[in-house]
Amino acid sequence: MIFLDTSAIYALADAKDPHHAQATAYLAQALERDEELLTHNYILIESMALIQKRIGLEAAMHLAADVKAFKVEWVDEATHDEAVGHLEKMGKRGISLVDAVSFVLMRKHGIRTALAFDEDFTTEGFRLYGAG
Repeated sequence: MIFLDTSAIYALADAKDPHHAQATAYLAQALERDEELLTHNYILIESMALIQKRIGLEAAMHLAADVKAFKVEWVDEATHDEAVGHLEKMGKRGISLVDAVSFVLMRKHGIRTALAFDEDFTTEGFRLYGAG
């Protein structure tokens, strides 16, 4: 199972993004290998808002339709609270609550690899898909 981050979702949606070609190739490779992709609803909210703002509503609605292609975990209160605690313990201004939820869920599911272009995943001890 591979975790799917906003940075990859956005790169897939925006042909002008510097990571677009890489994201497209990585997604095709993951699908070819029958890898299951996991994300969470906070990522979807963040991704749709970013895509709608930068590309437009139509592109955001494409994401809403395409979301059925991967597994979405809906963040419950306990996961949210654990992520808030993790965020506070990390004490880093640049880490978002969305990232903290991602780290909590990746650990919960034993996921070591993220399809992402956000180095915070490697700082947290995870591997980026396609890296070494």
